[in-house]
Amino acid sequence: MKFAVIQFPGSNCDLDMLHAIRDVLGEEAEYVWHAENSLEGFDAVLLPGGFSYGDYLRTGAIAKFANIMPEVVRFAESGKPVLGVCNGFQILAESGLLPGALIRNTNLHFVCKTVGLRVENAETMFTSEYVANQEIQIPVAHGEGNYYCDEATLAELRDNGQIVFTYATENPNGSIANIAGITNKAGNVLGMMPHPERAVEDVVGGTAGLGVFKSMLKAWKEEQVHA
Repeated sequence: MKFAVIQFPGSNCDLDMLHAIRDVLGEEAEYVWHAENSLEGFDAVLLPGGFSYGDYLRTGAIAKFANIMPEVVRFAESGKPVLGVCNGFQILAESGLLPGALIRNTNLHFVCKTVGLRVENAETMFTSEYVANQEIQIPVAHGEGNYYCDEATLAELRDNGQIVFTYATENPNGSIANIAGITNKAGNVLGMMPHPERAVEDVVGGTAGLGVFKSMLKAWKEEQVHA
């Protein structure tokens, strides 16, 4: 399986993503610069955390106009997996690939800690290696991770099983309904504020995040069998 790690000016978790895929998962991964306009040959796309374009205007607002983004949209619309973490989640929301918006943390401070997550939906291509209601420990690091949507959208997310992760022990940012990660309706685009790529080795505090990438690999292998 071959993963594209999209790099924007200001990305700073791109190396973590590459390491998680290449060195831990043992699969192929390459950087794709924001100015490129093709994702030919890739099986999955990863939008890493960081501060794309310095978070000017608002998080993800400029990145959505990058050359590569129309191709990311086409990639997602084709049904292939797209994962956006932290700033990547913000970019997916700004690009319309996911509903809602990410706004300032309620305490107005940058939050950097490990938090408990609950797996709300273990039947997605990103979560099949977990079980429903499983609690895992994953780091967060953000200043604008407060997920917001209107009541109608929230009801739709719940009805469709699009709420994949919630904060289990504490809500670090004030997100509505304790939301930490959601998918699109098709289930092939996931945005999450916590960083699974920072939880793939025991030496850095645990491997709970590896399940996200293993699930993606499992889904891809199953697709190859049935292709």
